[in-house]
Amino acid sequence: MKTFSELGVSEAFVKALTEMNINRPTEIQSKSIPFLIETGTDFIGQAQTGTGKTAAFGLPLLQSIYTDSDKIQALILAPTRELGQQIAKQLFKFTKYVPKKIFVECVYGGAHIEEQISALRRPTHIVVATPGRLIDLLDRKALSISAVKTIVLDEADEMLSMGFKDELDCILKQTAGRRHTWLFSATMPQEIKAIIKTYMSPTAFKIEVDKLDVINKNIDHQYVICDTTEKLDILVHFLKSQGKNRGVVFCKTKSGAQELAKQLVAKNYLADALHGDLLQIERDKVMRAFKNEKLQILVATDLAARGIDVEKLAYVIHYQIPEKIEYYTHRSGRTARAGNKGLSISFINNNELVELKKIQHILGFPLKEVHR
Repeated sequence: MKTFSELGVSEAFVKALTEMNINRPTEIQSKSIPFLIETGTDFIGQAQTGTGKTAAFGLPLLQSIYTDSDKIQALILAPTRELGQQIAKQLFKFTKYVPKKIFVECVYGGAHIEEQISALRRPTHIVVATPGRLIDLLDRKALSISAVKTIVLDEADEMLSMGFKDELDCILKQTAGRRHTWLFSATMPQEIKAIIKTYMSPTAFKIEVDKLDVINKNIDHQYVICDTTEKLDILVHFLKSQGKNRGVVFCKTKSGAQELAKQLVAKNYLADALHGDLLQIERDKVMRAFKNEKLQILVATDLAARGIDVEKLAYVIHYQIPEKIEYYTHRSGRTARAGNKGLSISFINNNELVELKKIQHILGFPLKEVHR
């Protein structure tokens, strides 16, 4: 395995990486960085969250910035404000030792747009944005993307499943012919293939990650067969076995997530729900409590949990089996991040076993039954 220096990463960034205790490139970084630094044309990378994608695109992007210009030269689009903030924070850390400052600005919905407009009046080289807020800012002429050379679509499948197709179309059309597109996605559904076909070069450089890497080799996949009426008792039994370990429990519906969180609180667990009906201020409060370890268990719906990145989560529980195969990938990817091990366990009835086996067959991971 090559070092970051051997991949073409410049000394100032390597120094910052070393300080962050990032010494060895991950597979996605080893495969992406040399191409993105040397060539930087259209690129498609299939990689699950937690595999080091931010450094895979972030280091080449930072290295390509012409600091003597104060124009926006790159756009990074992310599905949620949490992921956007996380990317911006990581890029800032990477630039600690650069000789000339690289300015990164993060913009997202649910925050005061006037403050973001004011921030964008300062020199800005890279904008990290959620698609909806970027369109709002473009409509208000608060920023120009005419000098953008590279657009990164991070977690592209999540952006589409959250309903951002029109916004992505609009942004990619506006920059057509002037930019290269680097697309990262954990899964490759038809909608992603359509974006690739419409907006990217047919000769785009592709990185094929085998299915086990997409679903992360460090995750232990298990299932328990039970009736719906038994689930809560089995969950409590499981949580007792986990001690102080923290994790996310997934439900299909908002009402299901709220109800389960209440039941866990009633049993003296530090739990709260994250779902689509929460206002941004409420969502932030829940996420802050979870990140600060004031909550042990987060009960979430699939869409509400997009972009969550919390370190050292020991487990993910599929309290209800997901509706889409990519949801299983995204759910499971909340654990076993940054080289840690994790557990993904499904609570299912006999009929749902067929569905779970189908997911297993398509994603190609080992799966074992746990007996009560």
